[in-house]
Amino acid sequence: MSVEQLRLAIYRGFAETGRALSDPELAATLGVSEATVRAGLWALHERRHIVLRDGAIVMAHPFSAVPLGFSVMGPRTLWWGGCAWDSFAIPHLVGEEVLVATRCPGCEQPLAWNVGTEQPPKGDEVAHFLVPITTLWDDVVHACGNQRLFCDEGCVDGWLARTGQTRGCVLDLTKLWRLAEHWYEGRLNRGYERRDPASAAAYFAAVGLEGRFWGL
Repeated sequence: MSVEQLRLAIYRGFAETGRALSDPELAATLGVSEATVRAGLWALHERRHIVLRDGAIVMAHPFSAVPLGFSVMGPRTLWWGGCAWDSFAIPHLVGEEVLVATRCPGCEQPLAWNVGTEQPPKGDEVAHFLVPITTLWDDVVHACGNQRLFCDEGCVDGWLARTGQTRGCVLDLTKLWRLAEHWYEGRLNRGYERRDPASAAAYFAAVGLEGRFWGL
């Protein structure tokens, strides 16, 4: 078993079932021992293809094994969205329209959008990213859990004041959709490689993101 075979099994399992396959399931799928799977999981974690907590898969962006504020419902599958960015990225990766649902952290109002691959959803809501991209991987689960969607900037300001947090970056739905559109392109295919800092910076600039928050 190669680490790439394990990565594909994890991602395709998430795409098809909406959940992280267990170590025994991965071992049976790949015809290897559970010890071999566990070693491969740590290798993928170190390369930032997945996120492990206590040896278990927590995230395989854009998929999440734990609730972080978003549900993403397709025609046949229900996923946890890891964050606003990932929730809007799932339809592009799986190639089908989804219903993204969450609650505004500022006022607890339910929010939902039909998100497809052809054009951004309509709405005046905004996304707020708390943690700069430059430090995102210091605690990626915390960072993703704080990429949220709000009714408007008033709700963002109220939440920041209530929680004592410092304002990060606010995106409208169109810019969020464009950020998500091609970010994970090819992740379900063999040979996928994560973007290096230079290509990531070029991508952010191409979708209209700028400044130190985005490492630019």
